[in-house]
Amino acid sequence: MNIQEFISHYKNHPVLFIGTGFSLRYLKNAYSWDGLLSKISLELTDNAEFYYDLKASCMLSGVCHFDRLATKLEKEFNQRLSKERDGKFKEINTVFYENMKKNIKLSRFKIYISSLFSQLKIREERQEEISDLIKARKNMGSVITTHYDGLIEKFFNFTPLIGNDILLSNPYGSVYKIHGCAQDPCNIIITHEDYAHFNNKYELIRSHLLSLFIHNPIVFIGYSISDQNIKYLLKTVFSYVNVNTELAKRIRENFLLIEYQKGTDSIDITEHDIEIEGMATIRINKIKTDNYKAIYDALSRLVLPVSARDIRKVQKVWNTIISGGEIKVKITENIDDLKNEERVIAVGSEKTLSYEFQTKSEMRQNYFSIIDEAKGKMVESLNK
Repeated sequence: MNIQEFISHYKNHPVLFIGTGFSLRYLKNAYSWDGLLSKISLELTDNAEFYYDLKASCMLSGVCHFDRLATKLEKEFNQRLSKERDGKFKEINTVFYENMKKNIKLSRFKIYISSLFSQLKIREERQEEISDLIKARKNMGSVITTHYDGLIEKFFNFTPLIGNDILLSNPYGSVYKIHGCAQDPCNIIITHEDYAHFNNKYELIRSHLLSLFIHNPIVFIGYSISDQNIKYLLKTVFSYVNVNTELAKRIRENFLLIEYQKGTDSIDITEHDIEIEGMATIRINKIKTDNYKAIYDALSRLVLPVSARDIRKVQKVWNTIISGGEIKVKITENIDDLKNEERVIAVGSEKTLSYEFQTKSEMRQNYFSIIDEAKGKMVESLNK
């Protein structure tokens, strides 16, 4: 099955789950986890080998635990800057002390990370592809990302949500920034302690996101099949949902992983088995390609009864209603007795909005009346 056929089967608005690879594709100033920490270390020490020593101390079975590396680098970074007020990182110290005057303690390390992501330097060669992505926005329910930059907010004009704000969110038109945001250094999750705190505190947030995974198709962009974020997510989902149920089958069918493969124009979907520690093998859908235009075109062409954009508009009104806002609500009949295709919701000004019901025979009669009237007007024009 190709990408167009696969996405055309979606029955609900897809959610994009975006990783670092997405930013690396479209930004000049994007970093992998390794790249970000190595840059900070080099800027701090002017010694590449300092980072290699830190990295070696965080290796286990040939794998570097970057969260532990970040913990060590943060400690070194904060200590050095506290001893050198007006050096290379003078502006970072200024931000730190301005916040301390207000009794707000921030990590200098995270202030610097925020500064690195404060500007978006778009790759000019990707502009056409970005335009195709923006066209697909009308069908996007929401976006989840583990990255800190504001790239997707710029593209989609969605509302960024961080920390507990996720719990109070409108699921349509939101960017769930589950690992924090450059706009708020305090909520950046990068160290071992940050992740431990996140895992202990944010059970409700995970439950909130789980509802998205159950009800919406999820398209992963910017991750590899071996990414720990993907494996952890699948483990979380299927720790709540039995892998042998119909619900689990539906969730798996809704998952699509876009895996980057340089120079490949493939548009074919394949199945891939992922080994999850302590659980059964999970089979998901995958496409390996460099042809992101085809993916965005397929998402843009998706036809659903209501666009995500219109749902966002209606939900703003609905939120006002349930919060006690001064909006008149009029329900004309018992909607529980109506079939789904007979139900209509109208939102607008009572001065301009009207509703009229016609039977099929009345609609046919009115149609032919309009046609006859149009013919009469045409004859009048010809006789002049």
